[in-house]
Order: sequence, then C-alpha cells, then structure tokens
Amino acid sequence: METIEVPRPGGFVAATVTAPASAPDTARLVVCVPGMGESRAAFRHLVPGLVDAGYRVAAMDLRGHGDSSTGFDAYDDPAAAGDLLAVVDALGGGPATVVGSSMGAAAAVLAAAERPAAVDGLVLVGPFVRDHGSPAARLLLRLLLARPWGPALWGAYYRSLFGRATPADHAEHTARALALLRRPGRWSAFQATTRTSHAPAEAALPRVRAATLVVMGEEDRDFPDPRAEAAWIAGALNGRHRMIGGAGHYPMAERPAEVLEVLLPFLAGTDGDPRG
Repeated sequence: METIEVPRPGGFVAATVTAPASAPDTARLVVCVPGMGESRAAFRHLVPGLVDAGYRVAAMDLRGHGDSSTGFDAYDDPAAAGDLLAVVDALGGGPATVVGSSMGAAAAVLAAAERPAAVDGLVLVGPFVRDHGSPAARLLLRLLLARPWGPALWGAYYRSLFGRATPADHAEHTARALALLRRPGRWSAFQATTRTSHAPAEAALPRVRAATLVVMGEEDRDFPDPRAEAAWIAGALNGRHRMIGGAGHYPMAERPAEVLEVLLPFLAGTDGDPRG
C-alpha cells in the first residue's frame, strides 16, 4: 500500500495504491473515485477484495476532500475528470476500469469520453450523470449549506443516505467523513463542489464506448426511482445494471460482498457483457 500525491494545476489529489504482491506494477488498474462529501475511505471494504482478485487499485480523493489539497479554482465534474486521468497517467496511463460513486461517476463518464484509451471500463455506483430536481431546489440546498447550520444539515442528510445494513465500522467511518470536512478550507471546497452541474456528463454519454456496469442500491434516496435511473443510465451507455437489495447510496461501503459478486465477473469479462 502506498499513498501518492498527484500534482494538479493549483494543488494535488491524494490516492492510496494497493497492489497484489505477485504483480505490483503490471496488474490491471482499477481507480476508485468517491462522491461529494466522501473520501477514498468509502471504498475501504471493496479494495481488499479487488486486490485479492489480482487487481491494482488506486482509491483517490476528490480535490478539496480527504487528503487532497484545497485552493483550486474549480471543483466541478470536468475538474474531477481531469484529476482522475492524472491519477491514471501517474500509474502508467491505463487502460483502467474506473469505479465511480455518485459525483465520481460523472467524472468517470467524462474521462472515458475524453480518453477512451485510458479508461475502457466503467462501474458507476449510485451514479449522478445528469442533474436531478428543479434549479430552484438545487439553489435552495446550496443556500442552506452556506448558512451556519450547513455542516449539521449535511451531516444529517449524509447519514440518511445509507440503507438498512451497514458494516461494523459504519459509525466510525461517518464520523471521520464529517470530521474531514471540518478541517481548514474543506467546507469552502465542499460548498463549491455542491455547485457543480452534471450536464457535461450527460452530454458526454453518447461518446462513451467503455464497457459499463451500473450498480444501484434499491433504497438510494437520492433518486425518486433508483431502479429506473439505473436502467436509464445503463441504456444510455449500452451497459447493464444491477440492484443491491437493502443498500442506499453507497452500496460498496454498505454491502461490499454483494457488490463484489457483480463487480468481479464484470472486470473479468465473464458476466456475458460485451467488451469494446
């Protein structure tokens, strides 16, 4: 396991790289990208299973989140896509499969559309690849988060995004995730991130040629109809979708064993999904 800081214009993004001992530099690369308000620790229960299966895994932080730096000019989806590609380049240039959660899925879509040779596989978990809700509702949320009670409001909402089953370390993880946002410069970066639009990702969907798997929790409250959203995204990307029963917005953290059951056959190309 190695933690790296990948230089970017205006700062750096942090990533932890874990590789199988048998092929530390040549194993197939999987890059995990968390969503807004989360850190790379969201994949803490997924990474060991991927490494045991023979993959080299880089779990990265979004800019302004986790151990990445703050002070960037932009915190939107295109910026996150650029950071993702920079991580891939730092680790040999790919091709890589990207596991993108929530906003991380939008970054993955944009990266795959921009550089298909670097990203040729997508696993989109609880994905935001288009805007939801009215512009007025999104503006109201941003205004509420800007108030003094913003951190408490986000904390309550974040905790509500998980489903019925959570791992033993869930309380510790959520407390740490919220504590990370209280460090200097982090809340401002988070607020800037909430202002992003996923319209660029939606516009990029027709240009994506990467093999795609959409994974959605059946109890993901971020979407009015999680199953319909998963089916729509999978259809737009000529991929397939899998629902995780009892899971909310973060199935890879809530039910990692079930996610690995659908993820590993996809990565190995043994699930019947066409490649290329």
